Amino acid sequence: MTQMNRAAVLEMLETTPRRIASVTRRLSDGELNCKPAADSWSINEILAHLRCCADVWGESIRKILKQDQPAFRYVSPRGWIKKTNYLELEFKASFLAFNTQRQELLKTLRALPAEGWSRRANVKAATKVREDTVLSYARRLADHEFGHCEQIDRVRARAFVERTKEVIGNVD
Repeated sequence: MTQMNRAAVLEMLETTPRRIASVTRRLSDGELNCKPAADSWSINEILAHLRCCADVWGESIRKILKQDQPAFRYVSPRGWIKKTNYLELEFKASFLAFNTQRQELLKTLRALPAEGWSRRANVKAATKVREDTVLSYARRLADHEFGHCEQIDRVRARAFVERTKEVIGNVD
């Protein structure tokens, strides 16, 4: 994990929705739901995963801010997705919800004094307990989203290649 400071974390968290919007602006529903390979995710599935990460890690941040040194169990975003309808949602509605949630998180984080970013929690994952902070969760979210934005770029590029092949194939 990179050692981003608060300003860099905020910048990355602000950038993610804009980056996704820019890349997906002209894609059809079919392209948003197309998997480039059987074992890969569509852009809509990537967004569903990002929403789960934002749900789970954002809630962890809220717990840390509401309580002094809370203790709680780690919740896996991959497990959490099974409890949502995110995979069934249309991209536009899902993205709107993601963006709204992001703006709320950014508002909370921007309002934090420096010491607020250092607030801690004891998080039990399997048999180990680790200490996490608001900053460590925000960094994790920003880093994780960056990787998935790269993945969206690759899926988008693949969709462009496929669309181009169709157009060229239909020209006689």
